[in-house]
Amino acid sequence: MPTLIDLRQSGEEPGDTRPRHPEKQGRPDNASPRKPDWIRVKAPTSLGYHQTKDLVRELKLHTVCEEAGCPNIGECWSQKHATFMILGGICTRACSFCNVATGKPLALDPNEPANVAYATAQMGLRHVVVTSVDRDDLDDGGADHFVRTIAAIRVAAPETTIEILTPDFLRKPGAAERVIDAAPDVFNHNLETVPRLYHSIRPGARYYQSLRLLDSVKQRDPKQFTKSGLMVGLGETKDEVLQVMDDLRVANVDFLTIGQYLQPTKKHAAIDRFWTPEEFKALETIAYAKGFLMVSASPLTRSSHHAGEDFARLKAARLAQAEG
Repeated sequence: MPTLIDLRQSGEEPGDTRPRHPEKQGRPDNASPRKPDWIRVKAPTSLGYHQTKDLVRELKLHTVCEEAGCPNIGECWSQKHATFMILGGICTRACSFCNVATGKPLALDPNEPANVAYATAQMGLRHVVVTSVDRDDLDDGGADHFVRTIAAIRVAAPETTIEILTPDFLRKPGAAERVIDAAPDVFNHNLETVPRLYHSIRPGARYYQSLRLLDSVKQRDPKQFTKSGLMVGLGETKDEVLQVMDDLRVANVDFLTIGQYLQPTKKHAAIDRFWTPEEFKALETIAYAKGFLMVSASPLTRSSHHAGEDFARLKAARLAQAEG
């Protein structure tokens, strides 16, 4: 009999206790090594955290902060910052690093774009990050839902800058172009890992498809900021990470994030090792030397961590480059 893992709500309906990762039940257990001191974070307890949690529940929204088990949730939610996850709470892919629920999704919620926009306005966000699950079951991969969410935010919170973190829209002709044309302030798509590890870490994705997506943003709208992120600790080498940096620069990506992979459950991909803060600092220095306008590299760096402050720095860096 298979062992059920992580019976936390699947993310679609209250009280739903389906396993979040049915496809991982038959995998062998991977022991998770003890976290070093620089990885540990405090449990969230602040008033701001609970106010954010209550608003998310009231509007029946999903956040990647909760669904992916982000270690920074206490810090971000205490400041009323949240990364909204649209297209429902169940992903059609089964990446071995990810803690978002997988399976067959339900129909799209037509009120989701308006609810995300309302929450953005209620929280007074100056910069909002919107991501999603993969929806390979939809003809457009969820592109129209992204477009409608961006439009709704522009109406409800016209002064708020918008950052999107999208799927790869693999085999969805015209989908990425529609989202690019909606003109978010930042178009983010994470490569996640080095090409050699895609088969085991991102089996449903293709490295060069992700690169082409990022390149197509710049080809279609050169003024739009682009961003991508990597995890380390999955068995990659430093040379492989540096090669990914070079590939991203060929695609004219502006902003690179690099963080430590943390294993969600014993059925997920094993941690190969913990990179030290000094190693992250070295990667940051090299990335700036390769020409990125903005780099965030640390053990707890995540794509949307400090996104608002980082966006301000990104704009300032572009301006300084233009003036120089």
